[in-house]
Amino acid sequence: MRSDPQNGVCYDGRMKKVLILAAFFLFVAAWRLGAQSANGGLEFTARITPTAAKPEPVRDFTFYVLTKSYDDIVKEIDERDGPPEREKFIDGLKISPELRAWLQKHDVMDITLPGVDKLFTPDDVLHVPEFLLAYQRSNSGGVTNGIPVPKFREADKTENPERYEKQHQEYLNALRKFITARPETMSGMELELDGVNPARKWAEVQNTHRRRVLQMAPAEAQTKYLAGKADTDLEGHAAIGGLAPGNYWLSTLALTASAGDARLRWDVPVKIAVGQTLRIELTNLNSTDNLSSH
Repeated sequence: MRSDPQNGVCYDGRMKKVLILAAFFLFVAAWRLGAQSANGGLEFTARITPTAAKPEPVRDFTFYVLTKSYDDIVKEIDERDGPPEREKFIDGLKISPELRAWLQKHDVMDITLPGVDKLFTPDDVLHVPEFLLAYQRSNSGGVTNGIPVPKFREADKTENPERYEKQHQEYLNALRKFITARPETMSGMELELDGVNPARKWAEVQNTHRRRVLQMAPAEAQTKYLAGKADTDLEGHAAIGGLAPGNYWLSTLALTASAGDARLRWDVPVKIAVGQTLRIELTNLNSTDNLSSH
């Protein structure tokens, strides 16, 4: 072992450190080179065929390579963000407690649909204030022969509550017998229920939730599941390299490409093999959904 007597430096020790560092950097370089050679790539061409027309390339359009299906990402967010709870929505409606209970019991939200009157029973009509009023309106004006007519007066509620209660109960009993004997008189009730129909508000709640999910999904796809992206050229061609072997999805996220009357979105599964470049074509046939206007 040689050393400098003035500086006390051990030349052999210093040289040994240099050689170790050099070997380390060579190892890292070789490892990186090996990893790069093990990666694969993806080349694709996207074309859309409108109705009764030739295929057109999807030009200057961004495609994304994801480690998870975009549709699955949307479903995941939908479940995590919490879809609207039907029971909670019904509990918040400004309707009678009886109608809330009826809605909770029946798998229906639009009470104005044709045929929904088939779900009504005489007891429903008598016990749900909104149904009773709708029945009375749909059978008013002498259109229904023999329908019982109430004899009680609203003023008796306070002036003579005993008489009011007696006559009110007599009316309900008579009406129950009448509806039971003539169930067809419940037909058309749904036409009088538009004012208390929760379907429109329920649709708004669901649409608001859906819009929120669709706004969140593209950002989450690009921050958590993005493996690469590329823009197509004038021929609809693009390439993405440096992909580790594995399963991916070639996606347009929520965006649609259009040509003529056709609008397409892709979320195509692809498998990248070691050191190979996969070549695929995106067409109408492997699109996620065909939103053609015809």
